[in-house]
Amino acid sequence: MDSIGTPCKWRRRTISRAGEFLRKGAEFTLVPVAELVLGKRRILELYLNVVEWGPGVYGAESASRYYYRTSARNVDRQQSAELAAILPLPLKRRPDRMVRYSALILERMRQVGW
Repeated sequence: MDSIGTPCKWRRRTISRAGEFLRKGAEFTLVPVAELVLGKRRILELYLNVVEWGPGVYGAESASRYYYRTSARNVDRQQSAELAAILPLPLKRRPDRMVRYSALILERMRQVGW
């Protein structure tokens, strides 16, 4: 068999690459417009309130209640860094296991004046 594989696999791979190219093109076009209309803070707020933070946990308020049993307003810097540490893989990570990564986040927050 050649390196391409079966015709079906080749077609799927080609279509998915074309779809990815179109999606990236749309992002490239729409992101600057969204930043002008909404602003970066509002985009971040919207994202944090719809992203999945754990199994069935959506939004920053729900995440802070789920992990710390407190409102998002009452989360301290350490807890917010721990929550930020789970975002790349929320279904595989827990804040209490992200000590090293959350320390890096806290250091970066300190560097930028937060």
